[in-house]
Amino acid sequence: MLTKRIIPCLDIKDGRTVKGVNFENIRDAGDPIELGALYAAQGADELVFLDITATNERRKTLSELVTRIARHVNIPFTVGGGIASVEDVSVLLNAGADKVSVNTAAFRNPPLLNELAREFGSQCIVLAIDTRFEDGDWFVYLNGGRVKTDTRTEDWAKEAVDRGAGEILLTSMNNDGTKQGFALDITGRLSQNLNVPVIASGGAGTMEHFADVFEKAQADAALAASIFHYKEMEIPALKNYLYQKGIQIRF
Repeated sequence: MLTKRIIPCLDIKDGRTVKGVNFENIRDAGDPIELGALYAAQGADELVFLDITATNERRKTLSELVTRIARHVNIPFTVGGGIASVEDVSVLLNAGADKVSVNTAAFRNPPLLNELAREFGSQCIVLAIDTRFEDGDWFVYLNGGRVKTDTRTEDWAKEAVDRGAGEILLTSMNNDGTKQGFALDITGRLSQNLNVPVIASGGAGTMEHFADVFEKAQADAALAASIFHYKEMEIPALKNYLYQKGIQIRF
């Protein structure tokens, strides 16, 4: 059995780590490089760095920041935000990123996923999906949660995997920042119906929430932000709790 992964997420705006609730009310949470190095030392399995305004402001994630992160962080990390071409991915991987996360650009131009998987391999292509439950189903949102689509999340996830996405990073906008728990239903549906790992994101507030998303929704990894940034939960304690629950975890 593969071990479950704990992944701190650092949303970056203007070079700083920020956090909001339901994708709004953004506030500062610290220096991304310092936080990343701290989480690596504490035993995080991977890190995700997302430039949350890159797509909306039509600019690229700064490769200089990735270079600095790679210099200070010794665990795998994923970078996302404004990635729209083979060239963008090449720059970030060459700067030291292990994986890249694509979202809006892939939805607008699905063949991009085929192209990236062919060029770099599916293992380093993560499809990020921001989803909201409304009108009786889960729908895809774009541009950092600002633009609604009429596409069902399950439909888009399946197409993306068929095109070469090697992992799904699923963020529930309903749960994001609420600390009320992950969206177990949609996470479970994707985990059970896709043949690639699913990372659950949005809603972590207690250690029980992590256990639930691993046991009930069968997620491969769980991502969280504010509970780590504001030291409400320490990674070693979380991993010890999950281990005690019989969940396969890497120390």
